[in-house]
Amino acid sequence: MDVPKTRWATTVDGASIAFQELGHGDTTLVVVHPWSSHLEVYWEEPRFAHFMRRLSRSLHIVHLDKRGMGMSDRIAGAPDVSLLMDDIGAVMATAGVERAAVFGWGGTGGAPLAALFAATYPERTLALLLDGQLHKRWSPDTPDCDTDEEWDDYLRIFATIWGDDDHAIQCAQMCFGNRPEDFPINDTHLLHWWTKMMRYSATPSSMLAFSRMWHETDIRPALPTIHTPTAIIFKADAAETAPQDEDQRSWKEFNVSHIPGAKLVEVPGAAHVIWMEDPELYVSAIERFLKSVRDEEVELDRMLATVLFTDVVESTKKASELGDQQWNELLDRHHAAVRAMLARYRGTEVKTMGDGFLATFDGPARAVHCAKAICDAVKPLGLEVRSGCHTGEIELAGADVGGIAVHIGARVAALAKPSEVLVSSTVKDLVVGSGLAFKDRGEHELKGIPGRWRVYALDSSH
Repeated sequence: MDVPKTRWATTVDGASIAFQELGHGDTTLVVVHPWSSHLEVYWEEPRFAHFMRRLSRSLHIVHLDKRGMGMSDRIAGAPDVSLLMDDIGAVMATAGVERAAVFGWGGTGGAPLAALFAATYPERTLALLLDGQLHKRWSPDTPDCDTDEEWDDYLRIFATIWGDDDHAIQCAQMCFGNRPEDFPINDTHLLHWWTKMMRYSATPSSMLAFSRMWHETDIRPALPTIHTPTAIIFKADAAETAPQDEDQRSWKEFNVSHIPGAKLVEVPGAAHVIWMEDPELYVSAIERFLKSVRDEEVELDRMLATVLFTDVVESTKKASELGDQQWNELLDRHHAAVRAMLARYRGTEVKTMGDGFLATFDGPARAVHCAKAICDAVKPLGLEVRSGCHTGEIELAGADVGGIAVHIGARVAALAKPSEVLVSSTVKDLVVGSGLAFKDRGEHELKGIPGRWRVYALDSSH
């Protein structure tokens, strides 16, 4: 089987964190496994491999061994949770990922760590997907969880058989319960793969340290601060209980009630382990949720604005006459004049394009006044500019803007004469009553824009 290459990210404190990448989708999904993991042993189980391959068909997948586990640096005891969050950030940085959807599965280290990452680093989290309970310790409002004594009793037994092939069935049942849907104990390959995974993931003492750490970590205060779009995924036909988990309905309701705006995403299936069944329906649910998040972002990243384009007339001829040094000095003065007018009229500089500027305004009248002021400000420099304005819905793309409104503004500016301010009919109609007057310049075809567009020149005589 083709196993993705394992790489290591180096953290600020010098730790090496193992991770793998697969798939080339536009959206990155960081998969946070339950605390017990080994990146390369994982791939020896065909069901896991099938799940991950299906996930990577439409997404760029990044998954990792957390610090102290698998192929990442081993440590004595359990690390501070903040270090585990930093490890995710280091892996994302090494993989060249600025922002990702984060998927945490499993109640011991998977879902809780993913939730904490989303709460702590909202700017790096596109969406949060959780399959697993976020709080496992008894409290008055979580009475179905284990007390410290119950958890310690469980761990003491578990540590004595950790990764032992002679106790493979007992190991599987303590992790997954007795239901064949969750772990078919008559599957010899699966049983011995699981005990191998346990041995390669951690030592018994590390297992104890990590299990106790997550049992004692109360992330409830952080949950209401999560404002990232969140999906709580669960198998619709899974049994209501498992030996070491609280009632499944309760953890779903707990997660939803504690994370503002979280959505329950029901997936057909019976197995608690996400990859134990045919992954198609489960992965399709993830894909639909992430598509809805992306579609919503596109809508939110659109706004009505007026775009202004300016461009120096005959700049090539002027540069040739002056020579590079003098032309660059003159261009610096031109840029300073334009920026001064943008500041005066509350415009936002988007970018410069050689000797041209693209700026946006939240009011069309200010854009037109600014365009006229720029024309006047550069004349004493021996320069003339052409400028054009259009109002429409623009798309925000980081510091840049896009959309058809931007293209229309550029085409309108290209029609302008020296020191002339041209505007689209949309701008003219929006500034009625502002005292601005215009002269009709007729209808024009704008390159790459459907239809014919009527443009108007600012009448400076008014």
